[in-house]
Amino acid sequence: MDIIQAIILGIIEGITEFLPISSTGHLIVASEWLGLAQTDDNKAFEVIIQLAAILAVTATYRDKISLKHRELWQKVALAFIPVGAVGFLFHKQIKAMFTVDIVAIMFIVGGLIFLLVEYLQRNKVYETSDVEDVSYKQALWIGIAQVAALIPGTSRAGASIIGAMLVGLDRKTSAEFSFLLALPVMLAASGYDLLKHWQEFSGDMLMPLLAGFIVAFISAYATMKLLLSFLQHFTFIAFGIYRILFGGLLLWILW
Repeated sequence: MDIIQAIILGIIEGITEFLPISSTGHLIVASEWLGLAQTDDNKAFEVIIQLAAILAVTATYRDKISLKHRELWQKVALAFIPVGAVGFLFHKQIKAMFTVDIVAIMFIVGGLIFLLVEYLQRNKVYETSDVEDVSYKQALWIGIAQVAALIPGTSRAGASIIGAMLVGLDRKTSAEFSFLLALPVMLAASGYDLLKHWQEFSGDMLMPLLAGFIVAFISAYATMKLLLSFLQHFTFIAFGIYRILFGGLLLWILW
């Protein structure tokens, strides 16, 4: 991997990690188009850019990382348990699903679900409009919904946001809870991969790793800010349409 490829993948990771359009799906597709095989070096790179996205969350919500907000983090921890348990138990089966055709199908399925949910809830008055007011019951259901994201192309953000909206969180609060829930999920995934590939963080990969880390952090931080501003005025319909079009394009290319 060269620096240009690292920058491209870092930007894709940063932009797509917190939008409901599947960062994993986009990275799989981008890696195929760039001709990058799943070598140990490239797997190590994926760990680094995920850590950059984690850092972007902590930078955005640094005011909530304190004992004063421990109840909020207890709810986040509860929401993490379902995906953590299923991911641990079925890790090999999940890895086997990382193919472009599955990604394409799940892009379309996820897009249709977003359009359906937005249509059914177009006049709904949401009961929860502050992330601090999320209940333990709501957090658990959001965590259960997030399990669907273990299928590549579904989107962790998309699954958790849909789950949040269905249990009464407004769009902005759904996105914020999804951002916070990314911390334990990504720390668990990145920590596991870091243990497997730590030897690769040296030599010729240092400059691409650094470049990817920096652009992933900047693009993830900016994307979170822009999404929250976007949701003050708009719905998730545009993301649903994008998912369907992108998934359809992938299927067309495959066929």
